[in-house]
Amino acid sequence: MPLIGIQFWCIFAFQGRINKLINMNTKPFLLLVFISVSWSAGLFAQMERIPVDTETSKIKFQEVIDEPGSKNELFNRSIYWLNDYYKDPVRVTSVRDKATGKIIGKHTIKITQTGPDGLKQDVAFVYYEFTIEVRDERYRYTISDLLLKTASRFEIERWLDKSDPSYDPHWDDYLNQIADYVDAWSANLKEKMKPGPEKKEDVW
Repeated sequence: MPLIGIQFWCIFAFQGRINKLINMNTKPFLLLVFISVSWSAGLFAQMERIPVDTETSKIKFQEVIDEPGSKNELFNRSIYWLNDYYKDPVRVTSVRDKATGKIIGKHTIKITQTGPDGLKQDVAFVYYEFTIEVRDERYRYTISDLLLKTASRFEIERWLDKSDPSYDPHWDDYLNQIADYVDAWSANLKEKMKPGPEKKEDVW
């Protein structure tokens, strides 16, 4: 074999060897990167659904909505919504202050778990506090102070901590159920807070 041919063959063989070593070494690294990215994506997705107040480190759902209407009109609409949404609205609310435009109440979220038979079972109840504040042309809702209904105080922020010694994989699903509840709760509120159809004057 000519000398130049031998040189090219050696270079090609050496490069192939290097590529093989690189592939062998990078596979575990790439797998680790993939796992890390997947875990981070799941964590960020959960953080988007479960907002945590940066000052208190507590879970707090809050939104300001622009809506046509005076302060009194929006307050009245919120009362109509309250009476329609909750079965016992009088017991649910502790504050209904028209002067300040504030409503405060407490209720529970039912947490379920699917058993081996595929049937859902009630496994827990989470207390929450809600506040509705109205001003001219806008209102704000807040859901906070979420506590698991137990004999001792159990703040559900613990469900966010995967390093907790008592961590249970079901906690992620429980948090998603809470987020689903708040999504449905706020969607219903927004629908009821919209102004009703204008009444046409009966001209005759």
